[in-house]
Amino acid sequence: MLGRYERANNGEAVVEYGDGTMRVIKPGSFVRCAVTGEPIPLDALRYWSALRQEAYSSPEAILKRLQETGRP
Repeated sequence: MLGRYERANNGEAVVEYGDGTMRVIKPGSFVRCAVTGEPIPLDALRYWSALRQEAYSSPEAILKRLQETGRP
């Protein structure tokens, strides 16, 4: 759950992605999908790669990234 400070900021956040967790480094209201470029509200962020430090908007975006790189 985001605190009042994180929700109040309408810009792009900087996030450190971990295994099952994430840490907001720079507050903001969204991050960008690494594949599509579309904004993802932090409250709706469900998919990311801790290894690549990337956020994804959907399972389809993850599959596309895996197809592009040929590796997890």
